[in-house]
Amino acid sequence: MEILLAPPLAFVAYLGLVGLLSGLGKMLAASGEQSAAKSSTYASGEASPQRPAVPGYRPFFLIALFFAILHLGVLMLGSGDLSGTMGIYLVGLILALVALILG
Repeated sequence: MEILLAPPLAFVAYLGLVGLLSGLGKMLAASGEQSAAKSSTYASGEASPQRPAVPGYRPFFLIALFFAILHLGVLMLGSGDLSGTMGIYLVGLILALVALILG
């Protein structure tokens, strides 16, 4: 029974289950007629803006890097022991986060 917990076998089992549920969903779905309104982007009846809403991905990557450093740093601190090496690591982690905050 423990063979069912093996990751490759579980992946294949879940893949089959997803395929079965997807096929069942396609059989239950109503068929409709193709139209231009179905394939167009819905914008609540308003014209979409001409300029992009977000200037770029740079702010996102700064925030993502901040949280990645924070979470991985806390994971490392939590898995270590209370020693001087971890204190140095904590100071380095704080300096890295302050550098990211200040830009």
